[in-house]
Amino acid sequence: MGPDVGTAPRAAASPGADSRSALRRLAGTRETSVIGALVVAVLAASLLVEGFASGRNAGFLILDIATIALIALPMTLIVITGEIDLSVASTLGLTSAVMGQLWVMGLPLETIVPLCVLLGVVLGAVNGLLVTVAGLPSLAVTIGTMAMYRGLAYVVLGDRAVADFPFEWTGGATARIPGTDLPWVVLLIAVLGGVFGVVLHATPVGRSLFAIGSNDEATRFSGISVAWTKLWLFVASGAVAGLAGVFWTLQYGSARADNAFGLELSVVAAVLLGGVSIFGGKGALPGVLAGVLLLGVIRNALSLADVSSDVLSIVTGVLLVVSVVLPTTITRLRERRPRAAPS
Repeated sequence: MGPDVGTAPRAAASPGADSRSALRRLAGTRETSVIGALVVAVLAASLLVEGFASGRNAGFLILDIATIALIALPMTLIVITGEIDLSVASTLGLTSAVMGQLWVMGLPLETIVPLCVLLGVVLGAVNGLLVTVAGLPSLAVTIGTMAMYRGLAYVVLGDRAVADFPFEWTGGATARIPGTDLPWVVLLIAVLGGVFGVVLHATPVGRSLFAIGSNDEATRFSGISVAWTKLWLFVASGAVAGLAGVFWTLQYGSARADNAFGLELSVVAAVLLGGVSIFGGKGALPGVLAGVLLLGVIRNALSLADVSSDVLSIVTGVLLVVSVVLPTTITRLRERRPRAAPS
């Protein structure tokens, strides 16, 4: 029986019905699917892979994905606006090379670290200006700067490796929180994740990012400065990539021009795996963090099972393809599904 439209006010839905409806909506989101897949992967790895379910291994897993998690935070906001930054790993590599060269020149690390973050800001601003002022597509721009920044890293440091950083800095990068097996960097990820999460999901700026990703022309006519918004996103991406370069160098105790080579694929795979649409306009930061963890769990379990690094690269590529193809296929199937006739 259909509702008595026009004869009486529609009865308010009961609190129970509202709760069930909210749960159904929550269960149908991409983020919930990713979190479910993460739980399944953790349970399967714990049962099948020796040494996975230990606090010590959890600490190593967090350290392994820390750089990806940091860079994925601003990358999420960029992809939601319909853009992409493929130069993040090269920014990290150039930052690491400059850090090593400045250390060789005798500068203290207290001065080098902020300079490296500032370098990341400049590199991100170059990307942002080319995209917003020159009007070039971010895919082409950041592919170009990816090669340029990596080449500059080799100009700065060549094939050398600088590995004589003081132990109090390198040991501090991998130190555990007292009483736990978790490294201190997890707090940095939590703080930055909270900041980016609040900006994206609880401010007008965040809502404008979704609007830009859905239709940037309409958003521009609504009075939002699309160019400035995208420029600051690329600056933020560069700053975090510079910070990640400092962390990477201290974590492995080595500054090299080829540090984090190819890491941009893992970052993009984690972001798309976490439910962010490659076409922009959709996504959530909790899903991305779950995607980073899922990628890390799979790679960690395969490593413990003595799977070669070549296979790990293949797995990352497969996850990247699946995270793009699967949502598109589901959307097309839903569009082809015949709608129910109105009662």
